[in-house]
Amino acid sequence: MAYRVLIAQFMHETNTFSKLPTTLDDYRRRWLAPGSELASRFKGTKTEIGGLLDAATRYGWDLVPSIAANATPSGKVTAEAWAHIRDGIVESARNAGRIDGICLACHGAAVTETSDDPEGELLEALRAVVGPDVPISMTLDLHANVTDRMASLASALISYRTYPHIDQYERAQQGAALVQAAMEGKKRPRCLALQPATISGADGGRTTQPGPMLDLLARADAFEKEPGINVVSVQAGFGPSDIPNVGPSIAVSYEPGQEGRARDIARQLCQEIWDRKAEKTVGMASVEEAMARLKSRGEAAGPLVLADGTDNPGGGAYGDATRVLKALIDADARDAAVGTIFDPAAVRAAMKAGVGNSVTVDLGGHHDPEFGAPIRVTATVRLLSNGEFVNDGPMQQGVATSMGPTAVLRIGGIDVIVISNRIQTIDRQVFLSQGIDPARRRVLVVKSVQHFRAAFAPIAGEIMVVDSGALCSPDVRRFKYTKLRRPVWPLDDVASPFPN
Repeated sequence: MAYRVLIAQFMHETNTFSKLPTTLDDYRRRWLAPGSELASRFKGTKTEIGGLLDAATRYGWDLVPSIAANATPSGKVTAEAWAHIRDGIVESARNAGRIDGICLACHGAAVTETSDDPEGELLEALRAVVGPDVPISMTLDLHANVTDRMASLASALISYRTYPHIDQYERAQQGAALVQAAMEGKKRPRCLALQPATISGADGGRTTQPGPMLDLLARADAFEKEPGINVVSVQAGFGPSDIPNVGPSIAVSYEPGQEGRARDIARQLCQEIWDRKAEKTVGMASVEEAMARLKSRGEAAGPLVLADGTDNPGGGAYGDATRVLKALIDADARDAAVGTIFDPAAVRAAMKAGVGNSVTVDLGGHHDPEFGAPIRVTATVRLLSNGEFVNDGPMQQGVATSMGPTAVLRIGGIDVIVISNRIQTIDRQVFLSQGIDPARRRVLVVKSVQHFRAAFAPIAGEIMVVDSGALCSPDVRRFKYTKLRRPVWPLDDVASPFPN
């Protein structure tokens, strides 16, 4: 008899300091797929759902596909959107009859208008349907803010081990393998989690250069070789979230009789996070420093890639901050390309003007002028498109992406890709689909802080991450937290990782 396994996805990284609520339409802009569409949309993609679909084929599961939902990071998920997704997944379980296992793909840093811990709430609702013994794996982004409720209700929490996240497929396969072993009676996994008293640490989870995160993962790999230890996950946490459990954590899936060892492993790794909490492998340059470097590089080979890290839509920023663009205009930059500026009104104006014609718009800066006011520009409309492409780089390979109606505006020597759907610049197709070869440009601006490296590092002559002063500041002291557990570093004077 084939095992009957439910798969579902609920993804959101919520920046609670964003003014933009996350609605059902925001999910539809990225994806909100019913179970009947999972195979057609995700089979063959390097995503969690793609990995679970392939695992189902390999193990011969009787698959119960439920909702797959993913929205670009922004403010709190609305009550309507959360109820639609949560209830849809739970109803799939309730209507399925027998369920032998569940594989969930989640982010782990979602916040809704009604819940500070929606992933834990989803697990609780599913447990009410399937009972305490059905194995449930949950994959997580390594920026998850893990709760005790999540750990106590899941059989395993399995977070990505790469940043940029290029192992989503593999982590889903790992979760599927553990669920399969549990259904066969070879494993009886349960899970615990532990947090040190810090909002930030583990170098933000960076894995592209030697540093704290790679060292933590090496230790986690070694611990996983021990008998009775199934998975050791390291989460760097997501700082711009005003909830009690924000920050780094360790989750350990273990076998009966190994809780003590699992807790010891978690404490050891939390201690290392604490000891190295201030250590960073990548610094941020000011906009002025970036412009000075552009000038001094001359005709050096390969583009200077300027990552506007604090206006990263992948962290919930608006994607319309203008300080870097304004600096390029003031510097009379040439052979430059900006991917992207979120401004639907400017796109509509460009479409009204038409390709080859000039248009005057107040570009960007509409959501929070503190991060750079709108810039009055007169530009030539170079290209108009529907903004659709398929990722072909290392991250989310094969996934269809929509920037919405899109215009390429030429401002002097700068081509600006203006979009109607907020996205993070993680794939070269952001440029290539709009007729721009990024490898041939002197300077590129990308709205990203780290994920861009997977696709753009191979073509970059040099990379600078820029602090333009926008919403995704690395300085958590800029945020006005009201729900945090206390004491916590760096807001309080804390002497140890476990002060309470």
